[in-house]
Amino acid sequence: MGALGLGSALANCINLSNLTLYLSENQIGAEGASGLGSALANCINLSNLTLNLDRNQIGVIGASGLGSALANCINLSNLSLYLNENQMGAKGASGLGSTLANCINLSNLALYLSRNQMGAKGASGLCSALANFINLPNLTLDLSRNQIGAKGVSGLGCALANCINLSNLTLNLDQNQIDNEVSQSLGPVLANCSNLSSLTLDLSQNQIGNKGASGLGSDLANCINLSNLTLNLQENKIGVEGALGLGSALANCCNLSNLKLNLQRQFFQFHKPALMNKSQKFKVISKCLKSKRLVIFQIQFD
Repeated sequence: MGALGLGSALANCINLSNLTLYLSENQIGAEGASGLGSALANCINLSNLTLNLDRNQIGVIGASGLGSALANCINLSNLSLYLNENQMGAKGASGLGSTLANCINLSNLALYLSRNQMGAKGASGLCSALANFINLPNLTLDLSRNQIGAKGVSGLGCALANCINLSNLTLNLDQNQIDNEVSQSLGPVLANCSNLSSLTLDLSQNQIGNKGASGLGSDLANCINLSNLTLNLQENKIGVEGALGLGSALANCCNLSNLKLNLQRQFFQFHKPALMNKSQKFKVISKCLKSKRLVIFQIQFD
């Protein structure tokens, strides 16, 4: 009754333009999420919405129902949706994406969908909907710990390729079984986002090696308007060769002024840490510092 009652009350607020709701960890479930969404659909003048339903067991039905309802909020321009740890799976993620694709006036979209067991199929389904946001300038997408793998990243890449007006992108793919293939699918797509000026990319706790790190750096070097880059590659399999290749490539980012790079805790076989000595670290730093416009530089090794 709690979420449904709240929704019924909100449905009467037809002139509401800004709304922030924090309802995490409340056992709302599928029925409550769908009911809340249906009520919000009546708020026809809603332009800014932040909705936190983290850890509420909304599942497949709740995610799809919520998305269907929000699709009716045709005036939404700013949407932040927190649905972490809700067991939505592949069907729920795809359903949410397909319905949100109708929110064609969005200028700022943030989706936090960590730990939802969506896999490659769910990630591809969700991201295929993102391909419709051709005018979207700002996107935050957290798909961490969803086991999307290389196929999921490939689907994501295809979608982002259509977001030609992206200028600010935050992408969290932490713990997703991503190996060197990431440089062959995601990297080139980011390079095609010609308007991208700010990128935060979290690929920590994956299986990216020297080849993947160097390839990713080379692709990012083609982002000609990139000025701010935060790249988290901690707990992968990147050795000295990969770190040097990455640094050399990033130095070619002609407009890069702010670089934050995390290479902490790299592991090889048998989970043994790969530690760089001072000389090797200095070489990596020297490679990065060759970037002519760099003003702010931070790097973490151990």
